[in-house]
Amino acid sequence: MRILNRRFFFFTVILLLKGYLAWNVVFDNVSLGMTLLTEIPCIWGVFCLIEWWASKRKLLYYVIVNLLFTLLYFTVLMYYKYYGIIVTYHALHQADKVTQVGNSTYSLLDPYYLLIFLDIVVLAALLWWPKKRKELQTIGIRPMNRRLITGLFVVSLVVSLFNIWPNRANMNENKQASEMGILNYELYTLLSDPMEKEELVDKANITQSAIDKLKGVSEQGEEAGQWAAAEGKNVIIIQMESFQNFLIGLTVDGKEITPNMNRLAQDDFHFDRFFTMVGQGTTSDAEYVVNTSMYVPKHAAATDHYVDKALPSLPKLMHANGYLAATFHTNKVEFWNRIELYPALGWDRYYDERFFGDDDHVAFGSSDEVLYAKTLDELQRLDEQEQPFYAQIISMSAHHPYDIPKSKYKMTLPDRFENTLVGDYIRAQNYADYALGAFIDGLKSSGLWEDSVVLLYGDHQGLPLYSLSKDEKTLMQEMVGHEYGYTDMFNIPLIMHVPDVTYPAVIHTTGGQIDILPTVANLTGVKLDDQLHFGQDLLNAESNLLPMRHFLPTGSVVTDTDIFLTGKGYEDGTNYSLSGGTVDQARTTEEQYNRALELLHLSDSYVEQLPDRPQTASPGPSATGAAAPK
Repeated sequence: MRILNRRFFFFTVILLLKGYLAWNVVFDNVSLGMTLLTEIPCIWGVFCLIEWWASKRKLLYYVIVNLLFTLLYFTVLMYYKYYGIIVTYHALHQADKVTQVGNSTYSLLDPYYLLIFLDIVVLAALLWWPKKRKELQTIGIRPMNRRLITGLFVVSLVVSLFNIWPNRANMNENKQASEMGILNYELYTLLSDPMEKEELVDKANITQSAIDKLKGVSEQGEEAGQWAAAEGKNVIIIQMESFQNFLIGLTVDGKEITPNMNRLAQDDFHFDRFFTMVGQGTTSDAEYVVNTSMYVPKHAAATDHYVDKALPSLPKLMHANGYLAATFHTNKVEFWNRIELYPALGWDRYYDERFFGDDDHVAFGSSDEVLYAKTLDELQRLDEQEQPFYAQIISMSAHHPYDIPKSKYKMTLPDRFENTLVGDYIRAQNYADYALGAFIDGLKSSGLWEDSVVLLYGDHQGLPLYSLSKDEKTLMQEMVGHEYGYTDMFNIPLIMHVPDVTYPAVIHTTGGQIDILPTVANLTGVKLDDQLHFGQDLLNAESNLLPMRHFLPTGSVVTDTDIFLTGKGYEDGTNYSLSGGTVDQARTTEEQYNRALELLHLSDSYVEQLPDRPQTASPGPSATGAAAPK
């Protein structure tokens, strides 16, 4: 039969093997039969179009399609290794970041992934060889029967629709991809997104009372506890790169990993059920969520999607109440489009690489030691002025893949941790803690510590489940005392120091980065009457509901007891106890699930309907920081 046309058969087998490799990395309980049923129809559909419409150079078109599908499968592998989800066309916005975070990207690469390109290398070599090129051009040169092509195309189309249609309402994107097939899922996402845009909620119906009702927050106003307890004091918020809560108090062979964070957690409030709420923008998303008290966009980094909006924010709020607002980050302000994010958030000043220089380079800029030393000097200068300041400090040295210089090693690890991501992570966080300790000492000796509200939190997970090998998961279990899971991965610490208010206490109230803005506002006596926010004051919270995005399937939510992950919908979802392990009974209710979805919808609708931000010229930063346009 001409179905055995050699190029058609050859490239079918090649792409099937590549699809099977991708499936084995990203899905559980993989079978070759399921891969055949879901991947081949899409592959054959494209091949039939080549046979149908290409009168010449058919082999070239096969090679091009093979290359494109190979790149897609490879991207799926790499993206899943860090984010734990199936990449879609939305991630194209991040393409320029790959080269800027090269070491982080390459560290996710298992060498055998490169086998996916083997046939392309061989074909390229043969095509370069003149004699072999002529032989290759004769492969399958006879045209296939057009009726057979038509029949195959129709069958492929029907089977693809059969794979896609019943699964289009699946809430869990990874399950949706496994049921549809990777190629079908990518095609479905590309075609369906423009047609399935949610209708925006009328802005007149997006009120603080509506949000509070969905979250279960009772109105407390100025009667709330600790109202204006730190009025007039400086506010310093420190965002710790990749810092997870399990590090607090953790030892390896009797040695503390983060002794300075441990002391802070012991001396002040330690919120141990606090969670990251970032999306595709990771660190920059944390800056966005903390400073707006709104959820990240569904399919993009906030810096790619929302920076053209006139965003209500903590810097604008504090500025309106007499504060100078400044942010400190040792990387270039252009990275993650902060050049647009910062004016959108309304910072009065930003300090980037042009202030810190590139001395003592670690990760993507000057080390945390340089960050804290120069920031401390600047904060002391700002403190000499009449107005208080709000400063956000973004640490960066402990960035994935945690490859810090040996000169920065501050602890020796047992041999079993060497050459592992877990060991590198511990060593990087130990160094970051060392640098932080010097900064805290400087705040105390300068008098700033007792004249400031100081909050420290992690920006996002540092050890994704999907990036760990079997041996590394064993190391994690050894350290945390149970199987490392979702509740460990997304749990970051919040440590709060407020002079004359905080005392040694571990607080088990569930919270997230979205709650920092209203908490700071309550402490400093700044009213939120005219500022919509989706978080709540953690010092007066009894319960919480935290919708999650991007790293977890749509509809996932953190409650007071569990992290709930959707299945195809609510009914087959899974509860992971905040105390560790899965929970048989469905403690997260369908009502909570629906309220979480509605909160995300309200946030999206609100931001989309905000007026555009006035576009003013952005001055370049000077040696002492730059005024950010509002």
